[in-house]
Amino acid sequence: MPDIRTAFQGQTVITTFELSPGTAHDLMEALEDAYREFISKQPGFIAAGLHMNDAQTRICNYSQWQRREDYQAMLRSPEMRQRNKVIATLCRSFEPVMYEVAAVL
Repeated sequence: MPDIRTAFQGQTVITTFELSPGTAHDLMEALEDAYREFISKQPGFIAAGLHMNDAQTRICNYSQWQRREDYQAMLRSPEMRQRNKVIATLCRSFEPVMYEVAAVL
């Protein structure tokens, strides 16, 4: 379960995917498979959530890691590099951005 509080000492990553409604469910399945089969088993993984907008043109992924280096190591792994090649074919673009929790209201 995500730990959303300002005292959180880990790394939060929010990734937005831009896509068309025709590939939205395929991309969601690919992301769910990646988390279930690989990402969730990587060192430092804490939790993640996937969100799709009503128009099925954007997916947002919220993930938390114990350390920035854990997230980076997962991204650089051969398996995730291969998965990201497939993910890239299902969307126009995707951008992971690292954040710190600034406020919880």
